[in-house]
Amino acid sequence: MVIELEFQGAAGTVTGSMHVLHLPDGPVLLDCGLFQGRRSWAKERNQSLGIRPADVRAVLLSHAHIDHSGKLPYLTAHKFSGPIYATSATCDLCKVMLADSAKIQQEDARYWNKRRAADPSEYIQPLYTIEDAQATEKLFQEIPYGRSLPFAKDCTATFLDAGHILGSACVLIEIERGGKTTRLLYTGDLGRFDLPILRDPTHPLPEVDYLITESTYANRRHDNPTAMKGAIVRIINETREAGGRVIIPAFSVGRTQHLAYFLHQAIAEGLLEPLPIYVDSPLSVRVTDIFTRHPECYDEQAREFWREEGDVFGRGLVQYITDVRQSKQLNQRSDPSVIISTSGMCEAGRILHHLKNNIGDERNTVVIVGFQAENTLGRRIVDRVKELRIFGRLYPLLARVEVLNGFSAHADADDLTRLLGPLARKLKGAFAVHGERGQLEAMAEILNNAGCSNAAIPRPGDRFALA
Repeated sequence: MVIELEFQGAAGTVTGSMHVLHLPDGPVLLDCGLFQGRRSWAKERNQSLGIRPADVRAVLLSHAHIDHSGKLPYLTAHKFSGPIYATSATCDLCKVMLADSAKIQQEDARYWNKRRAADPSEYIQPLYTIEDAQATEKLFQEIPYGRSLPFAKDCTATFLDAGHILGSACVLIEIERGGKTTRLLYTGDLGRFDLPILRDPTHPLPEVDYLITESTYANRRHDNPTAMKGAIVRIINETREAGGRVIIPAFSVGRTQHLAYFLHQAIAEGLLEPLPIYVDSPLSVRVTDIFTRHPECYDEQAREFWREEGDVFGRGLVQYITDVRQSKQLNQRSDPSVIISTSGMCEAGRILHHLKNNIGDERNTVVIVGFQAENTLGRRIVDRVKELRIFGRLYPLLARVEVLNGFSAHADADDLTRLLGPLARKLKGAFAVHGERGQLEAMAEILNNAGCSNAAIPRPGDRFALA
């Protein structure tokens, strides 16, 4: 049987990562992510896997971000029962993130059906339930970095530190056929060098025959991540001087912890006068707890700061909020403060309430600290759309908007060149995924310039044979 790669998600787009490795004894998924974006667009894609879940032998999961893991409970709800292999930190993160995703979907469906649907024909159903997420938990199997895992006949996988978020991994797959070894590297999402808290990505990466690589920022160069501490301090001080509040939509995994870490450092160093700082997200609080349980993923600077301060994430300076009543009270206050809340692309969660209550005041500042996909509220904020639709109503965007891309946990053009360039000349095939068109083309160009003559940009449904 010919072994093939099939591209289903994050092919020609930046969300919904899922790639299928067709093996003689059944298909194996590389990630199983949720499409995020405009409701109708995302719904159509999330309800189509392109493969029978019951046929899937296993899932090799690169990391816990919902656009890579968020469709796993849907897979389980449709008769998948195989193992989901991931690092220990990824397993811990997914247990809380998938349950949170299910809760949000159920709440959104209830809200839509009660408030927005004109009649029962317009009712929507959640993609999966909390019970489906709980069933999925039982399928996770922890795999340490660097250990070879037999996951199918004559196939092994090794997880390498990707440096992107806590527990993130590149997946090295080795397939034995007729005395010959075919090696495939799936990058998942690659991190950056010198990113706060986490160790750097594995470097050098092993030579392989085939490469599937993310392309999120292949056409950009980020600011130095450590420079973002000064930028966020400046914005907070300017907004406080104006009597306003700083609202920061931030992903619960990684970005929220980076912000808390930087603000803790800035106050400890005397760069920022203490002020009320809130992390308003039950998920972010649970994720931060998981971060504290996995110091094996930290770099030496974070370990040293913890030894000096007794804490990395500012629990004595930052108020971590889970209670709904306390969350609502934040919007009854007018004193200068910082509110960090999910979701990072402003599509769901408590951030919608904070935006609704604060974007109409020009004294306030909305700080965007992460990638905003097309058709999301976050992208419309970045584009400074004059009116934003939130909960079905239009609100004027009068608040100042600041975009700080230096916080990105994704490798930029220089990082990708440094990490993947040395592999290019020996590649039989390379596939650029997880990017918008310009980024995918830039990633292909990086590989071509480094000596790979056949970098491809697959479309959904494309299949490629591995020689």
